[in-house]
Amino acid sequence: MADLSQFDPNSVGLLSNNVFGLPFSEEEAKLVLLPVPWEVTVSYNNGTARGPEQIFRASLQVDLYDADTKDGWKQGFFMREPDKHLLLRSDYLRKEAELYIKFLTEGGDISENEFLKKTLVDVNNGTRAMNDWVYNQTKALLAKGKLVALVGGDHSTPLGFFKAIGESKGDFGILQIDAHCDLRDSYEGFQYSHASIMFNALKEVPQLQKLVQVGIRDYCEEEVDYINNSNGRVSTFFDKEIKERQFEGETWKSICDSIIDKLPQQVYISFDIDGLDPKLCPHTGTPVSGGFETEQVLYLFKKVIASGRKLIGFDLNEVSTSHDEWDANVGARILFRMCNLLVGQKA
Repeated sequence: MADLSQFDPNSVGLLSNNVFGLPFSEEEAKLVLLPVPWEVTVSYNNGTARGPEQIFRASLQVDLYDADTKDGWKQGFFMREPDKHLLLRSDYLRKEAELYIKFLTEGGDISENEFLKKTLVDVNNGTRAMNDWVYNQTKALLAKGKLVALVGGDHSTPLGFFKAIGESKGDFGILQIDAHCDLRDSYEGFQYSHASIMFNALKEVPQLQKLVQVGIRDYCEEEVDYINNSNGRVSTFFDKEIKERQFEGETWKSICDSIIDKLPQQVYISFDIDGLDPKLCPHTGTPVSGGFETEQVLYLFKKVIASGRKLIGFDLNEVSTSHDEWDANVGARILFRMCNLLVGQKA
């Protein structure tokens, strides 16, 4: 354990310490945060690849008192440095993908363009390699008995984590907070697109019993058909329907209870920050009007744990960089609360 006798949790966060200004090494920390600086297939705004480093910087301003999980930080949180080779690869492939997407949106036929056909192969191979890297990193951490959370990057990043945690923990369900279903098959030709993360998870992770989506408000007919034909494996709580239930007098507690009823015993949270009201994340990759306040979502997470279910891991994605760091500021505070919920559960 770290020696906390000289650490003042009420003082300024020191640059020489780790995430949230905490004085833990990776070995000492109960929870390790894995940054994945990747945004190759984003189809609108970019900037999420540098989300982890911006969140780290903003985290030094987060106060360590959490009324829901007092002294949770004392169990140790540690965030690794973003892998520079992965970031450089993301930047390179992102430029290729931008040319490809521009050609598509202008009505081009990829079958007639040899350069862009090669681009598609390069991007698909690159995202496959990223998935393998995440899988290997998280598998090794889980084998050491660490709690693990992933910080993206775009929402394509956690597939390898899903696979590793399924192998480690057995059957589980995903609670997805998102404006989008992410159930498209090879969106824009990219097999591992950010818009295909849940399609790929349901296809490639045998331990994934159930996907419960909350806050969805931007989706296509193909995705609705997928949900309707999933034989109950996917349950989607659309933002419009949630709002209408509230307009008609139903409480958020009651709605949360109905969401939680769909979840199995072991729960993984996949949090795309665009599930929030875009005033809280205006620079995220694909902002959509509507969405939640932060306390609404955190209340849902607390109720999941209070129900007796086990939170086994989480990711926080699509936090984009901006000149005023507002998105990272919000993201850092959400990350701290989620870290506390993960370590604060009863064994």
